[in-house]
Amino acid sequence: MFTKRQGLIIWFKHIKQAKKLRRYGHLIYTSKRMKYAVLYVNQEDLEDIEEELNELSFVKYVDRSHKPDIDTAYQGMLNKTHDLEAEMESYYKSG
Repeated sequence: MFTKRQGLIIWFKHIKQAKKLRRYGHLIYTSKRMKYAVLYVNQEDLEDIEEELNELSFVKYVDRSHKPDIDTAYQGMLNKTHDLEAEMESYYKSG
């Protein structure tokens, strides 16, 4: 149904060749001042693309986004919030 995607952060030596990254994935953002770009690629192609990008002469190094590794189920947090609200209410009512 949906293809799993992952972000790559590419750090440059020179920003001029940043447009060449479009052939590797979906170029989301480019910072001229900080000399980096954010590129989204399919997770199944991630290893190959990362190796190819590291071999380019204008690339310093490539970092992976950690978002797929982070648990985004926040169901327990909602209960904690309600408990804190109840504690605060009882504290202010009593004192």
